[in-house]
This record gives sequence, C-alpha cells and structure tokens, in this order.
Amino acid sequence: MHVLLATSLLLMTSVLAGCASPSAPELRPYTAEESRELALEALNRRGLSFDEYHTKKAELLGQPQKTFGFDRHGEMNAERGVTLHGRSS
Repeated sequence: MHVLLATSLLLMTSVLAGCASPSAPELRPYTAEESRELALEALNRRGLSFDEYHTKKAELLGQPQKTFGFDRHGEMNAERGVTLHGRSS
C-alpha cells in the first residue's frame, strides 16, 4: 500500500512540476547587435570565396567595400637591386 501511495504521489508531483514550468523560452526579439552576430556566424559557415566573404561582411557591417588585391607598389623585379634598411636584397 505504501509503495502505491508513494508512486502515485511521485507521479502527481512530477506532473504538477511539469505544468508549472514555462513551456517555451522567453520570446523576445533579437537586438540589432545579436542579429548582426548571428548573420556573421552564418556567413562564416557558408564557405564563400575570399572576395565574396569580404563583400558580404562589408554589407552586414555597413562599411564601405574595400578592394583586396595586388597593387603595383608591392611588386619586385628580380633584376633590380633593392636596398632595405641599409642592406641589399
């Protein structure tokens, strides 16, 4: 008799505890910062090329697009002697 009473009391307690707890998490809209972070995380997972990634990232962050690439200032000619910090290279 005590086992049946204890089992029914335990079952009733667990049912009441389940009904008392909130069934859904707090539903609130995301802040602008949270939305931006989620979008950046999704962008990182997309596997885009370097140029596409930086284009989309600039759009999300609202920054002007920067062009990435090679310029004429960084090129070197092997036949031309260049002096760097007092030594020839």
